[in-house]
Amino acid sequence: MPRKTRLEKLPHVSFQTAAREIAEIGKGFYSRGWVFGTSGNLSAVVRWNPMCLAITASGFDKGSLAPSEILEIDAEERVVRGKHKPSAEAAIHLAIVRARAAGAVFHTHSACGTILSERHASQGRVELGGYEMLKGLEGVHTHEHNERLPILENSQNIKELAARIADLLEKQPDIHGLLLRKHGLYTWGTTLREAKRHVEIIEFLMEVLVRSSST
Repeated sequence: MPRKTRLEKLPHVSFQTAAREIAEIGKGFYSRGWVFGTSGNLSAVVRWNPMCLAITASGFDKGSLAPSEILEIDAEERVVRGKHKPSAEAAIHLAIVRARAAGAVFHTHSACGTILSERHASQGRVELGGYEMLKGLEGVHTHEHNERLPILENSQNIKELAARIADLLEKQPDIHGLLLRKHGLYTWGTTLREAKRHVEIIEFLMEVLVRSSST
């Protein structure tokens, strides 16, 4: 029998399970103000070889997201299940999955992420250090950890942007997320639950920074 690759050994979920969980997570993110309008996109790996993702369709309100608004796409962004158009940023999700062996990738558009991505653009990063909540990030065991969120210039050339993100992740293998300038957060996890936790931790800490700087 052929030997399984490293990616094939990683956890994955069925499409039906992924669609149901992504819809619920999307509605939860909406309620927190992280994906208003039709912003944000969420994905999860449903098969590693050949690679397929469950991903939110373009143009749908996350506040009322339904499993029927989740698509399955292959590694070339072709829809293999569903009737809608996939997120315009699908190439970024695929790039992060490949670079991080991530089982799920989430992108939010919170006000705090947008503010910080512009406020710290000249430094090229947002630094999160000394907070107990950092221990919610996978592999972090102390509040003394310093988490850096790189800031990349946004672009409507998604292929080029995905390539820049892949290059960044190769050069900075320990980061848990990144910001696109005047846009929002990308983070990921081995599982849907881990990616959701990373969003909650990073969004909380970004809100702390914004609130503390306005007092």
